[in-house]
Amino acid sequence: MPTNRPLILITNDDSVFAPGLHLLIDYVKSMGDVVAIAPDAPHSGQSSAISVNKVLQINRHEDYNGAAIYSVNGTPVDCVKLGMHAVLDRRPDFILSGINHGSNSGNSIIYSGTMGAVLEGCMLGIPSIGYSFHSHNQAYSLEACREVVEKITSRVMEQGLPSDICLNVNIPKCSKVEGIKVTRAARGFWTEEYAEYVDPHGKPFYWLTGKFHNVEPDNPETDLYWTDRGYASVVPCRPDQSAVNEIGLISDLLG
Repeated sequence: MPTNRPLILITNDDSVFAPGLHLLIDYVKSMGDVVAIAPDAPHSGQSSAISVNKVLQINRHEDYNGAAIYSVNGTPVDCVKLGMHAVLDRRPDFILSGINHGSNSGNSIIYSGTMGAVLEGCMLGIPSIGYSFHSHNQAYSLEACREVVEKITSRVMEQGLPSDICLNVNIPKCSKVEGIKVTRAARGFWTEEYAEYVDPHGKPFYWLTGKFHNVEPDNPETDLYWTDRGYASVVPCRPDQSAVNEIGLISDLLG
């Protein structure tokens, strides 16, 4: 049936079964018609990957709290692309990704499947927001996210976003946030990225691990500065990574 309510597409990288997906539906269901299309298994760290040499399939799940639920045997970006091609009967007005279990602060946007889906939506001209909570424990309460999600989502739905801009929202592990700060991503790098083990045949193998080293922990312009102090951070992002300000310098360098 025709509706004047906005259509909200929700996805994630933690899978269609993740509690963060269902809570995000709970928090925004009053704001529009919600359809969730998410991977059938976890796809963290997939960035903007798409499935090229793989047959993709869509499965319908039981509705949740008024939202239609679908899974795709692919990446978060696959879910956005295929969902718009084969599931939705109209273009979504907004795309929300999350609530991710784990931080996407600092340079994590480069690797994040959560934000890969958001960047895809942004490239399609759809206002898109990624929500992440700073705990990998899926049993930990996400109630602190409610106020942040409701406030930011409703404001974006009312006011829109600038062209080619999406939002990366990070919420600290806490029971209640102190407030919301608009920032830039903290600069840093990953250390001790792989743990080495030996299999029963004596052959070494490696498991991704490591931790992010923030090189500017005392800089109040950054997301990690504020999430470390109990605030939710909002980083405006764009898919185009062209260093426009450096075109002249590189032109001179190359002669």
